Amino acid sequence: MYKSAKKMVDKAHELDPRDPDIQEEWIGTLSRSERIKYLETSLAGDNNWDTDQRSDVASYLQYLRERAKRKNESCRLVSNVTRTETRLVPLMVDPTRLRGYAISVVLNGRKNKLMLDTGANGILVKRSIAEHAGISKLSETKVLGIGNKGRRNAYIGVADSINVGELEFQNCPVEVMESRSVAEGDGLIGADVFEDFLVDIDFPNEKLKLSELPKRPGAPEPRLALKSEDDDSDDATGDSSKSGDAKGAAPIPISGPQDRYIAPEMQSYTRVYRFGHDLLIPTSIGKVPPKLFLMDTGAMFNFISPAAAREVTKVHGDSDTIVEGISGRVDKVYSANKAILQFGNLRQENQDMTAFDTKPISDGVGTEVSGFLGFVLLRFLDIKIDYRDALVDFQYDAKRWNR
Repeated sequence: MYKSAKKMVDKAHELDPRDPDIQEEWIGTLSRSERIKYLETSLAGDNNWDTDQRSDVASYLQYLRERAKRKNESCRLVSNVTRTETRLVPLMVDPTRLRGYAISVVLNGRKNKLMLDTGANGILVKRSIAEHAGISKLSETKVLGIGNKGRRNAYIGVADSINVGELEFQNCPVEVMESRSVAEGDGLIGADVFEDFLVDIDFPNEKLKLSELPKRPGAPEPRLALKSEDDDSDDATGDSSKSGDAKGAAPIPISGPQDRYIAPEMQSYTRVYRFGHDLLIPTSIGKVPPKLFLMDTGAMFNFISPAAAREVTKVHGDSDTIVEGISGRVDKVYSANKAILQFGNLRQENQDMTAFDTKPISDGVGTEVSGFLGFVLLRFLDIKIDYRDALVDFQYDAKRWNR
């Protein structure tokens, strides 16, 4: 199955090498040295990239070159455990208001509290955190989030070790913002970095639990790692015919498209859409066809796009509400009247919702994003995420909250 998946990607790339989705999948099957050679040729030749795309490719190429120069192995799990549990640490706006949860992440021996954010990608920290942990710059990059200041300056470094609970990973990339804070904190850790695991974010009991995903029938055992840029070194090309390393690690399955596998114990999970690190949840608002809402534990509130809100309710300007993200403040903010959100097996009534134009988010994702399911809603749930198969389980204990 895995070799045929690679052949499928190779054939698609042969037929349409300029398609960005096909290109991304195909590049993911290359070794580090092959990837460097391909990107060098692409940058020097004709392409239809805009300025930002060329900048991103050049930054990624520089990152790969530096990794190769330093002979860094790819990011991997080195501890003998394959599951762990760690505490969710409350992050407060003030003594009475909760704005999110963090987890303890040890970077090169230094403990930090990073917000657990299902809307973020990878690990992103402020400059002082990286400096104290001895994470030096490999290559420059840009980060983009909610707000109208656009792409912000950042760089990529590599942490020799990262500890989360009982898990230890080595040689993993970390993004660093050239600023004094990241979203008013020390940094963010996207839940997607644990995509090799079943991720259980148990907000009511303030625990994060990571465990092995159900094994796919007939598939080799995966080598567990923190999700990072695809930068496999040349001794880890993804060829499942190769044996593991000297310590007996399992072979790495070939990357590429795979059919969704729903294990027997996951039949009740909600089928969602995954675009990179983003999980888009089919969400009904009123009697119109379902929309796609981004599940974002890093967003304080639920948000909706003005276009989606106007299909079911009234929308008016709101100059008093401030919406701010990594890329600064949102210029135009609106307020939508009563809206009922339904997703999974849950239903929530909102007397009013903040609205802003989500087009920049939609453009980045590649499909229409009509809103956000934020922390104000998600904090009441035990959320289990299978990134591999784009499945999410939402559990709400009404007895706990309605005493």
